[in-house]
Amino acid sequence: MAQDKTLTCRDCGADFIFSASEQDFYAEKGFTNEPGRCPACRAAKKQQRNGSNGGYQQRQQREMFNVTCAGCGCETQVPFRPSNDRPVYCRDCFQANKR
Repeated sequence: MAQDKTLTCRDCGADFIFSASEQDFYAEKGFTNEPGRCPACRAAKKQQRNGSNGGYQQRQQREMFNVTCAGCGCETQVPFRPSNDRPVYCRDCFQANKR
C-alpha cells in the first residue's frame, strides 16, 4: 500500500503532498514518473499550454478575409485566403450545402 510522500515543486520550490490515492491513480494509468510540479503550478502550466489567456500566453489572432458568399451574396469573413477557382460560402450556406 502506498503512503503519502512530500515532494518539492520544480517551478516554485514549494513542498506538496503526493497522496497515496494519487500514487494509485498514477500507477493505474501507467505513469512511471512522480509529478514534478505542485497542483497550482500544474494547473498554471496546463492553462498556458491550452492557450487560455489567464495572463500567461496570448493566443495569436487568426487572419480573416472578406468575401462575398457564392450562395446568397452576403458579405462574410473566412479564416483562409480564398482562391478564384472555387466558390466560398457564408456559414449558413456552407452548412446547407454540406447536407
